[in-house]
Amino acid sequence: EREGKIVHVHFEDEDNLPENAEHKETEVLTQARREIKEYFAGNRKEFALPVEVQGTPFQVQVWEELTRIPFGVTRSYGEIATRVRKPKATRAVGTACGSNPIAIVIPCHRVLQSTGKLGGYGGGLWRKEWLLAHEKKT
Repeated sequence: EREGKIVHVHFEDEDNLPENAEHKETEVLTQARREIKEYFAGNRKEFALPVEVQGTPFQVQVWEELTRIPFGVTRSYGEIATRVRKPKATRAVGTACGSNPIAIVIPCHRVLQSTGKLGGYGGGLWRKEWLLAHEKKT
């Protein structure tokens, strides 16, 4: 959290917490924990968290587009590239998804290869598969 906005979502089994991560409880962290818990319980399909992403203009554009993918719906990397008006930037979209610092809230897990295969996921393919199955059954 930075200045009342979420800047990173960390999976508990990851070792890559940002060096400047704060561990004190704040209002926005309480909200984040509540909303993520509701998501996993199947009671939340959209997040209302204030977020702040830092990246290149292209990455930010891709991440903003990812937030427009509805719960339980998937898009291909190519579709995202087209939606951000860079139709030949499929690989760059994949790289931007892999650099997403706010997983789940910015749902990069909803992006698949054009063949329907999972592609990559920074949190592990097993996690991406689980998240998609969770959204499908909810």
